[in-house]
Order: sequence, then C-alpha cells, then structure tokens
Amino acid sequence: QVQLQESGGGSVQAGGSLRLSCAVPASTRGDYCMAWFRQVPGAEREGVASIDGASATDYTHSVRGRFTISQDNANNTLYLQMSSLKPEDTAMYYCAADFGPSGYRCGRNWYQFAFHYWGQGTQVTVSS
Repeated sequence: QVQLQESGGGSVQAGGSLRLSCAVPASTRGDYCMAWFRQVPGAEREGVASIDGASATDYTHSVRGRFTISQDNANNTLYLQMSSLKPEDTAMYYCAADFGPSGYRCGRNWYQFAFHYWGQGTQVTVSS
C-alpha cells in the first residue's frame, strides 16, 4: 500500500545535487517522526536522516555534512537536499513517517523503528 509519495530522484554525476520531496498526510494535531531511508538490491535498508516535530535531526555518518533533511509543514512536504553526491549514494530512496500525540519524537534508534507510513521510492543514481 502506497501511503506517501516521493519525487525528485534521477541520474546525476558525482559532485552534483538533488532534492527529494515526499508528500505526507496533513495533520491538525499531534507530532511526528519522519525519515529518509535508502536501499540497494541485496542489501539491508539504511536509515539516512530523520527529523521530528522539535526539528531535531539525525544523519547516518556517510551523509553527514552533505545531506540536509527538512520539512515544510504548511505544504505537508518532507525534503532531503543532497549535495556533493557520490556513487555510493546510488540507491532507491524511501520516505517514512509516523505520527503520535503532542510530544512524539524520533528516538535515537529511529532507523530501526517500524514506521507506519512509507512511499514507493524514488531512484537516485550517481555516476563517477
């Protein structure tokens, strides 16, 4: 079941940039944890970045300093700005979200959490 919708993937050369977008359900109450994951065939899904309602962010080491996660609550959109892309960033990128009552936050182990909402994925290919 497709619950979120990613866009913005594509093919770029190493050193280039892309911005991924994810349309998320509108919410009038409560709080959230939203995240980006990526996966290559035959490998485990990897947590890339997370953000919660307190604007706390976390990144996997390999993208720290190059990727920025953000959200636009007015437009119900989650973003992943990717710069200085490397061939090893090539993967299918998925957005994920979970919602809870006011005060709900991402945990330190957010990358292991079973998010309730997922998108179909958008492919990012980085050539050397």
